[in-house]
Amino acid sequence: MASFTPFSLLFLLLLQYPFLSLSSNSEGNALHALRSRLSDPNNVLQSWDPTLVNPCTWFHVTCNSNNQVIRLDLGNSNISGILGPELGQLHHLQYLELYRNELSGKIPEELGKLKNLISMDLYGNKLEGRIPKSFGKLKSLKFLLNDNKLSGTIPRELTHLKNLKVFDVSNNDLCGTIPVDGNFGSFPQKSFENNRLNGPELKGLVPYDFGC
Repeated sequence: MASFTPFSLLFLLLLQYPFLSLSSNSEGNALHALRSRLSDPNNVLQSWDPTLVNPCTWFHVTCNSNNQVIRLDLGNSNISGILGPELGQLHHLQYLELYRNELSGKIPEELGKLKNLISMDLYGNKLEGRIPKSFGKLKSLKFLLNDNKLSGTIPRELTHLKNLKVFDVSNNDLCGTIPVDGNFGSFPQKSFENNRLNGPELKGLVPYDFGC
């Protein structure tokens, strides 16, 4: 009877499920890189062990049947730090829940690579800088962010998001005018309050970045 060493068994497993291994390892690496950027006084990320085969056993991480990360739930977790470009490697992510923490710095442009993203809740942090224009690539996105320190204009690329149902950027430091194209005409005024916005865009009369 043939005997197999642990190494040979692992090799055979990788041959049988190569995509699964590569996907889960790259996602695990991305999440571990995120963890290295964060301060976690309550140890909510204690289970994020990079030596495991994949991150699907980690707390606050949800995977699909193919062991691909589809949800990250770290809302109201008392974490602080910055978000990095590695989040763009979570290609199957559908829900990014990071609300009510102490996150700071800029929102990575790489989040625009998450084509399967449905919900992105970053509200209640200290994020600053501009809303990335790359968000205009998120065709499935239905939720966005508010209560941060974001500045600059509202990217007109967002008017192309046909599935955008909820958009709230209130309580930031945004300037310019409010888009009127796409679904923006259906969003309530309270979604834009407590900024430096100058009301709805008047096409042909004033530039959209008027007042910035």
